[in-house]
Amino acid sequence: MISAILPEPGTENFQDRRDYSSQSGAPSNERRQFTNTYDELSAEARELAQAIDAYKLMHRRRFITYEEMLSVLKGLKYVKQA
Repeated sequence: MISAILPEPGTENFQDRRDYSSQSGAPSNERRQFTNTYDELSAEARELAQAIDAYKLMHRRRFITYEEMLSVLKGLKYVKQA
């Protein structure tokens, strides 16, 4: 019954827009979750933003979860003060 649901090979209308061949395997102009520039950020905020963007590029994620953000913070050695 599954073959009746799936289209025949070669008749798909899917258009793959993920062509990274000219970008060495990763998107170079990834849209940012928070902002498009670091210009108005403090040095610490810039470090965090760059770490988050690096994480997203490495894991091919456009948006991250709070758990992922926490792992980025821990990777930067931030700790909660009592």
